[in-house]
Amino acid sequence: MKFFVDTAEISEIRELAATGLVDGVTTNPSLIAKSGRKFLDVVAEICSVVPGPVSAEVVSNDFDTMLKEGKKLAAIAKNIAVKVPLTVDGLKTCKALADAGTMVNVTLCFSPAQAILAAKAGAAFVSPFVGRLDDIGMSGMQLIADICQIYRQYPGFRTEVLVASIRGPMHVVDSAKLGAHVATMPPSVLKQLFGHPLTDKGLAQFNADWKKTGQSLL
Repeated sequence: MKFFVDTAEISEIRELAATGLVDGVTTNPSLIAKSGRKFLDVVAEICSVVPGPVSAEVVSNDFDTMLKEGKKLAAIAKNIAVKVPLTVDGLKTCKALADAGTMVNVTLCFSPAQAILAAKAGAAFVSPFVGRLDDIGMSGMQLIADICQIYRQYPGFRTEVLVASIRGPMHVVDSAKLGAHVATMPPSVLKQLFGHPLTDKGLAQFNADWKKTGQSLL
């Protein structure tokens, strides 16, 4: 499974990229707005830090304008994945950009039927939002299971399942068990994956035992 971080904070991206565990980044206008910087400048800097896919989202709703925005975003760097909404115009934009060789991330997916359309439109990624489904009493993980099952039936589909709206470590683990290709998560969730009380306890014991020996490896 690939790990993407869902943020526009350059310092956080640099910190996590240094671990070697970050395969890409997802952003959206809301995340970039929090930085107080120009949208295109932030996206370009992220692309220079992370060699993997960087999702940058269009902000219009009609096909003609989305396509123009998508082409402008794609020109920033080779690792841009243009993010479009799962609408009729969004899928038309996806098809046009994908045919031109641009990676496209179709976002705001909430049903298996929508995921099929994204794959048929040539999306590199489809982003089902598990947390938002959980919030309304539906099962986000069932959606992931359904999409993965469908995609496995059709080897011609090249679309990767990019699990979004992740709220905690178990969303990541459950997605991996179901065979999702990518999990995008806030930096706080990625950091939570490191933690376990028995790891901390074991390390403390090892350190205490080593200190008693009075030795040094340096």
